[in-house]
Amino acid sequence: MTGQHPGGGGQGEIDLLLPPGQHHTPPPHADTRPVRLAGETMGTGWSLDALVPTALSTDAVEAALIQAFETVIAQMSQWRADSQISRFNSGAPGSEHRIGPQFRQVLDCAMAISQASDGAFHPALGAAAQAWGFGAAKFDGAKPTGKVAPADWRSLAGSAPDRIVQPGGVRLDLSGIAKGFAVDLAMAALQRCGLGHALLDIGGELKGIGLRADGLPWWVDLEQGDGSATMATRIGLTGWAVATSGHWHRRRSAGTDSWSHTLDPATGAPVGDALSATVLHPGCMQADALATALIVLGEARAMAFADRHNLAARLVTGTQVLESAAWRRWRA
Repeated sequence: MTGQHPGGGGQGEIDLLLPPGQHHTPPPHADTRPVRLAGETMGTGWSLDALVPTALSTDAVEAALIQAFETVIAQMSQWRADSQISRFNSGAPGSEHRIGPQFRQVLDCAMAISQASDGAFHPALGAAAQAWGFGAAKFDGAKPTGKVAPADWRSLAGSAPDRIVQPGGVRLDLSGIAKGFAVDLAMAALQRCGLGHALLDIGGELKGIGLRADGLPWWVDLEQGDGSATMATRIGLTGWAVATSGHWHRRRSAGTDSWSHTLDPATGAPVGDALSATVLHPGCMQADALATALIVLGEARAMAFADRHNLAARLVTGTQVLESAAWRRWRA
């Protein structure tokens, strides 16, 4: 997804979606300046467009972001050997591991979405992800043979708030939710610094608060993969987050075979039906995980799930675009 700065003209060839509440946001204060920052974190790029109070330095804004990113990495990155999740994943059966409050918040959300989606989102796919080339270890170039079953995470549900016990063989993988949480955490840090108008993007997971300098919402264009059946879509964000799970990112191949990073917990293998799923939600953490769940659920069940939970969601295949009732209601 990319930020856009349209003049607010007609719809044309772009499908506009404006979630509710956009017209009740106070305009930016005159005592601000536009700031754009960008960098890399969690194996992807990030960018910030914001209206920053003149009394707040750009360095202070960037420092708040980096600290939030580091909190997530130190607790939930399996690519860092000394992270809390890495120590848990390599722990002996029965070993107890302390976790931070952010880790607990993400794990609780992951387990809740897993339960609500009948396991379509799964926080313990670490072994399967590694087998298919998406773990911390280098991909060996070979396609897996046989089924890699996910571990049962339910034993973690009753653990203490600040610790979890490794039952043996459980390898957590929070990459389908932690990046969205990082957006939420960093945006909250910016708000504590006094920012009220900003758009933050981490690898295509975005959240907007307040308005742009021209009083319009933060417009972003949804990514479209090759073979997509949908028209270009522009979302206006103010107090909302948007996340897209797409099959064109993070692919692996072996010989003539190519596969997506999205794994079906029921089989431990990549899914391959829908091209992408997009979810609008006030929380980027929830949007991130729910988009993955919809991809796994597939055409037959995804929209029923979205309508049952009043989610603004869209599923794109090579031949059609499926929209939830909430998505259709918000169309401009």
